[in-house]
Amino acid sequence: MINGIVIIDKEPDFTSHDVVAKMRGICGQKKVGHTGTLDPMATGVLPVCLGSATKVCDMLADRDKEYVAELLLGVETDTQDVTGRILAEHRPEVSEEKVREAILSFRGEYSQIPPMYSALKVNGRKLYELARAGKEVERRPRIVMIRELEILECRLPAVRFRTVCSKGTYIRTLCADIGEKLGCGGTMRSLRRTAVGEFRLENAHTLEQLQQWKDEGRLAEAVLPVDGVFASCPVLHVRRDCSGLLDNGNAILPEQTAEKELYAPERWVRMYGPDERFCGIYAYEAGRKRYRPVKMFLEKE
Repeated sequence: MINGIVIIDKEPDFTSHDVVAKMRGICGQKKVGHTGTLDPMATGVLPVCLGSATKVCDMLADRDKEYVAELLLGVETDTQDVTGRILAEHRPEVSEEKVREAILSFRGEYSQIPPMYSALKVNGRKLYELARAGKEVERRPRIVMIRELEILECRLPAVRFRTVCSKGTYIRTLCADIGEKLGCGGTMRSLRRTAVGEFRLENAHTLEQLQQWKDEGRLAEAVLPVDGVFASCPVLHVRRDCSGLLDNGNAILPEQTAEKELYAPERWVRMYGPDERFCGIYAYEAGRKRYRPVKMFLEKE
């Protein structure tokens, strides 16, 4: 079984589930999962986890994302992107200066209402299912963080911009909100995700490339080790005579590590065996003076 992470450059018209299905075929294994769903029209970075790395999927979902998007002013659609039904069209009689000012005003925290065409659930039903049935329900606004916002090109009525944002931010809703603020409406014309945390587009591979590498016996070259996700966490090695504790996912005492280091309570550390095999993420419990397992990544054939 392959254990690790592959960064996919998702093509348009593929769902995230489509990508997982393709990767199962390429890798010849069922244990495959994705992190951070991308809409079918969107392209770009989609980290796919293989084998024991599927345990990291929920951890990666919290990472900031970077996107390059194109906003089309003067058009409103039911999906907030150009794949939807047009609800209204307006002549965007606004200056470039006003457009720039409106877009940049969204930097920082802002309250965003999730779109009806999304996978969020209300009373057990996915919003897009309700939307397709012609129903609209009240959605609670959520605070999202727009950490960076840069206008790359302004050719009205289209504007291309780059943004870095927090988990749960809908870029098509951001486009619609910008259009609303300008009084002319707006919709998203294109979206490309360029980064998820430390995983960047320049290290991504298309499904076609991965299939070719598989045929050439080079697929392993595209697989990143799981511990790379936690590169910022300190490293501890369990002593050889205590490695059985690690293999069973037990708590580890500081004196049972080669380093005997004490770290701040609840700070994550990477725990390795004496053979440099990455086994899991641990956190120090000050009250019990031990490291407790947070998530184990023991690889089993």
